[in-house]
Amino acid sequence: MAGLAHSAGQVWPAFALVTGLVLVGVVAEGEGLFAAAGSRLARVPAGGLGVYALALGLVAIVTAVLNLDTSVVFLTPVLLHLARVRGLDEAPFLYGAVTMSNAASLYLPGSNLTNLIVLHGRHASGATFLAHMWSAALVSTLVTAVVLAVLFRRELRSRSTEGTDEPTRARLGIGAAAIAIATVLVLATSAPALPVLATGIVAALAARVSRTQIASVVDVRVLGGLFALAVLLGGVGRWWHGPVSLIDSVGRWPTAGIAALATVLVNNLPAAVLLTPHAPVHGRALLLGLNLGPNLAVTGSLSAFLWLRIARSLGASPSVVRYSQIGIVLVPVSLAASLLV
Repeated sequence: MAGLAHSAGQVWPAFALVTGLVLVGVVAEGEGLFAAAGSRLARVPAGGLGVYALALGLVAIVTAVLNLDTSVVFLTPVLLHLARVRGLDEAPFLYGAVTMSNAASLYLPGSNLTNLIVLHGRHASGATFLAHMWSAALVSTLVTAVVLAVLFRRELRSRSTEGTDEPTRARLGIGAAAIAIATVLVLATSAPALPVLATGIVAALAARVSRTQIASVVDVRVLGGLFALAVLLGGVGRWWHGPVSLIDSVGRWPTAGIAALATVLVNNLPAAVLLTPHAPVHGRALLLGLNLGPNLAVTGSLSAFLWLRIARSLGASPSVVRYSQIGIVLVPVSLAASLLV
């Protein structure tokens, strides 16, 4: 029981912080911030490759600031709309939305739940985390963009037409203010979970966000199931030290590889708790595997489940097989490049 209690103590701040960031994202989406960004991209006088690069850049920024799950939920529709308006193949934008969200989730603690789980007990601010991880995060972002551009080079060669739909205007109000406050809290404080959650709740109440809007983004059953699984595996990791002993006995590269494979088997959130009953020897390598590994299969992260549901609801045809075909190429390259820096 003590092991489960310690495991729950490690997990709940991560879920609280991400819930707060998702609520902030719901408010920002209601004010048209994401749609306005997509509308501007649709009017950029560039070819398919240029528009794609800018779209991936938008995904990376939103992921870094507001978490990868927020990015997937709100930007998958934006990128699909962008592709349709510009007359481009949907596939690069569809798969780019989720793979770039995973790849760009290394910048700040709140960018990915796994960052917070692995960091538990270290009392490091977001600025400190960024100072340690920015080079690997930047490399994973750039390498992912390049690999995706190469894999989808034929689809992106098609002629891109400039968007002709009515421009979407954003209202700079509660959502923009909440984003700014949450970003400062993540960067400046070592325990931002409750303050960011409070920011999200206050913003949602002030913006009169409905339960239906929140339920369309946050699936309580999925989150609850992942929380329970993470706590359970965390308890197992504290009772049976086999997994953590294994990664403590190997170097950086094997640590990242083991973490990446663990995400596919049990999802990256439970894997993070299972492998960190105490601070790991190669913490940064472990994070790289936990954050980039989910691009191998849709079982790897919560963001992939959200992506599948949203893409299907928009009439797209996401394929779990093609997802892994892309990941088999993408993950080894991005993981190796990030480890090298």
